[in-house]
Amino acid sequence: MTTKNQLNFSFSDLIAGYIRKVDFPDVFDSQGEVELETSDGRFYTVKITAACYAELVRNLGEPFQVAPELKDILTEGRFVHAYGLFYPESDRLKFEAKHLLLFGRNTNELRFEEQNWWIKQIQQLLNFYLESQFNVYEGETIDFKNFRTDLSAEGAKLDGVQNLDTISRLVYGFASAYLITGDDRALDAAKKGTEYMQKHFRHQNKSEGICYWYSQIDIQSDGSVRKYMGSTAGGDEGGNAIPCYEQIYALAGPTQTYRVTGGNHIKEDLDDTISFLNRYYKDHGPFGGYYSHIDPVTFDGEADSLGINKAKKNWNSVGDHAPAYLINLYLATEDESYSTFLEDTFDTICEHFPDYGYSPFMNEKFYKDWSHDLNWGIHQARCVVGHNLKVAWNLTRMHSLKPKESYKVFAHQIADAIPGSGCDNQRGGWYDMMERTLKDGEENHRLVWHDRKAWWQQEQGILAYYIMAGVYDDKPEYLKFAREGTAFYNGWFLDYEEGGIYFNVLANGQPYALGTERGKGSHSMAGYHSFELCYLAAIYTNLLINKQSMDFFFCPEPNAWENNILRVAPDLLPKGSIELSEVWIAGKSYDNFDKEKMHIFLPESDKALQIRCRIAPAGLTFDADLIKFEDGIASFALKGKLTRSTVSKLKKSVENLNGVRGLILDLNDLDEISDIGWNYLLFTKQRAGADYTLKITNANESVKQSLKDAELDEEFQLA
Repeated sequence: MTTKNQLNFSFSDLIAGYIRKVDFPDVFDSQGEVELETSDGRFYTVKITAACYAELVRNLGEPFQVAPELKDILTEGRFVHAYGLFYPESDRLKFEAKHLLLFGRNTNELRFEEQNWWIKQIQQLLNFYLESQFNVYEGETIDFKNFRTDLSAEGAKLDGVQNLDTISRLVYGFASAYLITGDDRALDAAKKGTEYMQKHFRHQNKSEGICYWYSQIDIQSDGSVRKYMGSTAGGDEGGNAIPCYEQIYALAGPTQTYRVTGGNHIKEDLDDTISFLNRYYKDHGPFGGYYSHIDPVTFDGEADSLGINKAKKNWNSVGDHAPAYLINLYLATEDESYSTFLEDTFDTICEHFPDYGYSPFMNEKFYKDWSHDLNWGIHQARCVVGHNLKVAWNLTRMHSLKPKESYKVFAHQIADAIPGSGCDNQRGGWYDMMERTLKDGEENHRLVWHDRKAWWQQEQGILAYYIMAGVYDDKPEYLKFAREGTAFYNGWFLDYEEGGIYFNVLANGQPYALGTERGKGSHSMAGYHSFELCYLAAIYTNLLINKQSMDFFFCPEPNAWENNILRVAPDLLPKGSIELSEVWIAGKSYDNFDKEKMHIFLPESDKALQIRCRIAPAGLTFDADLIKFEDGIASFALKGKLTRSTVSKLKKSVENLNGVRGLILDLNDLDEISDIGWNYLLFTKQRAGADYTLKITNANESVKQSLKDAELDEEFQLA
């Protein structure tokens, strides 16, 4: 009799794990053998076949990164991805690797935690979307009339549609790119995108003090336009209405642009849209919260015309205010009304979303009275894994603004539950939509449609675990989960051929390139989550985890800020954990600022000011800030004291870069350098060879004297 459902065929797959044992058996077709331990503690014996090749993870814009020799790769403790073939055979299930993906040249090195990794990635994303949307490399100017929502995998435009939330989210991406690169093209795009939205998507009612935004514009073949009031997304489940999330995300781009430039012409729209949300979406009865949809004619959240969306509430309508615009609006203004709005948002989430008596996942669909809606459309009694992670991430941000035990507890409940239910512990990354409960005979929570992984849900997991590791520092596994998720994202989501980020990959990391998920632009995908990940992952890894400084760029318009105070805090982080250490205006050092509050007191000016500021972890005794790495020459700004106890930090920063042919060290803020520091610099230059250059700039008199005392003033270039 034939036995059913037997695993008796070969198949390819991925294993993510830590090398725990290395052997070199004398067997056919073997370069070696390792024992891998997965994130959840399972072990696999992996045969490294003769056909197996290895590579280092690479960033967008980088060529193939050749891995070190095999003997240097196969070291205990190294985290690797092994792609290969499973062979079920009579003695055991065997796995033979054909491709190894490494995340650093050394065992403990992680390239994606290099100081400028995410900054370089956001620069490449900026380049991709500027070229796809506006043909900037062909000399075209940035004109948002040419923006299109739908882009092919190669970045080609597919139709004449301009969606509100996607154009706003791309503007967010441009503004965020400017904040950490200072690329003027990003600033130009953010400003022009905001102006285009105001001119073409905005509906103002000044007598009522409200503002709302059209859902879509179609550019017809003859150049005429057609505007849509109600959403065209979602059919009966989301269309024929104005979804709250569209009005929320309409503010994402203008708010981030406002952070960079200021200006009442933007802020009035932000405040008037909040007034619209509070007047028509907010439940003013005893239950509170925000309705998910309103009728496009009457603005009624309880209209019969809404069908299954009548008097409903969900994560997007209740919680998405915070990450989309409200946190950034508070950072820009420190206005207590926004702080109160945030507090009410997260108090509501903590009161109604936990559902641990029923499921390891939160509930995110509700009726008016907060009873659970387990029958809505495609969602039913299911969960979106990324929404759970998004709540944990944003609760932790809010905990730094207004610490509450309820925020911390719920964030930890989510972070502790997801690894066993919504995470792929075999390969890395987080799944999409899952059943919230186990049915009879089931041991694993079921995936609803597929085991693919969406780019935006990886972002939520990476940010959640990084910020929780940095803020709470109470569970070392959180940093492990953050790094494992970051490895999967950077290993498999980056499109090296065409640019940009893949929408979805299969569970094993291979790109999924069918239907709307093939493209780089759609109603679901724009330059938002990928840019947001770069911006915030750089902040969390540099300022919280690895204790390295970062530079940020602003361009405030004349008299754009009340009392000429520019607030530059990069995110909601624990009070006293970071500080503003240096400021430059138009390239010149400027010292009128409050380092603890991170306020810059701007000078009077009749034109926009170009601001660069450096934010550092509080209490740093030494910092090596990578300013630029181009054509093999790495430029660092050194600050503090370079001594025996701190030289390892400079050494690590230099060694994290590949192909260094020289250093330029700006010592303007270096107070002291010991003989150990000079010895390190001399030995580095000596070991690299005669063509290696080392240039020192802006050294103070005591450092210059120290250089002469060490008799190295002829060895190093001094400028």
